[in-house]
Amino acid sequence: MTVLKPILVGTAFALAACGATPDLYPVTPPQVEQKQRIAFRAVEVRDVSLPAYAGANEIAIEDLDGKLVTDSAILWADSPERAVALELTRNLARLTGARVASEPWPFEAFPDARLEVRFESLIAGANGQFRASGQFFVGVPDGGRERSGLFELAVPFDPLGGPQAIAAARGQVILDLAVYIARNGLR
Repeated sequence: MTVLKPILVGTAFALAACGATPDLYPVTPPQVEQKQRIAFRAVEVRDVSLPAYAGANEIAIEDLDGKLVTDSAILWADSPERAVALELTRNLARLTGARVASEPWPFEAFPDARLEVRFESLIAGANGQFRASGQFFVGVPDGGRERSGLFELAVPFDPLGGPQAIAAARGQVILDLAVYIARNGLR
């Protein structure tokens, strides 16, 4: 069955390519069920840096040989860097109750902390794992304790579910990242 998964995923991508206009897939945010106290009242999500394949409009999947497969007819509905930054911002705001906004900071009063996230990987694997890894940095303008940390997260998804399953998995892994950063970088 594991040999069939990459073939079926490839077939799903090929069938979607038959249309003249590309199919666009949004990421529906998962419900935020928990709350996390943090040390800051206001946090700016300053920069989210994605690898080239994850920042492209085409939805990529890694096959069992490690090759990234894309199709120009299967696209993210929004620019991935912008979308991931907004997903992270929304999730942090809901988790923490703090005032959280993406760069550029829209308020007159400056934020208490600034967050940068640099992804090393953000990819759906043919093995049914959507993986995210990288590093986060929390800058504190008033001279407080600055923080950084590494993250490596994965959520399962159904490779036969096509782009919708990949989009749902990306939404979940960004929520998991928000929880991780709130607990390990913003407390």
